Amino acid sequence: MTGLVDGRMLAEVFVTLFVIMDPPGTVPIFLGLTGAMTGRQRNRAARQAILVAFGVIVSFALFGQQLLSYMHISLPALQASGGLLLLLVAMELLTGKMEEPAPSGTKGVNVALVPLGTPLLAGPGAIVATMVFVQRAEEPAHWVAIALGILAVHLCLWLSMRFANVIHRVLKDSGTILITRIAGLLLAAIAVQLVADAVFAFIEAA
Repeated sequence: MTGLVDGRMLAEVFVTLFVIMDPPGTVPIFLGLTGAMTGRQRNRAARQAILVAFGVIVSFALFGQQLLSYMHISLPALQASGGLLLLLVAMELLTGKMEEPAPSGTKGVNVALVPLGTPLLAGPGAIVATMVFVQRAEEPAHWVAIALGILAVHLCLWLSMRFANVIHRVLKDSGTILITRIAGLLLAAIAVQLVADAVFAFIEAA
């Protein structure tokens, strides 16, 4: 490739991360996690979550393989731990614990970092996919494509959460609670699938 950007790699990175990180699907979970916040607090949580997710993805893209090798951690182990953490979050969504009031100035920060920033956005799937793309990169055009793909997906994530307030006004509190319960159920299924995939990977490696 002689161009500045590898278009095929860019499309592959964007589509893969878009499907895994699922910007439209984060809206009900985001609303459930930030249900007790004001509109301004929700917007701040969205910005913080995007920055955290972006930082995690970029860090693992640059140093992930070296870090996992140094700590003797396999990719299936990372996937299983992320799945278990997501399962705990799903249980809180299903039982309504995420909607309980929290001290002012603390809930937004905590939710934005964990579980919203990671592992909901920058989860095991997105991390592993990014590391695989980095391993495939052989020239500058590939690196530019990976960087642009990551930026584009995070822009989509921010837009979906930025306009979550509009969705919240349409659904009202009762609609938000209903969607939160459904999102918790789906998130639990995703978490169990992550753990199951990790178990199968462990068995195949044995």
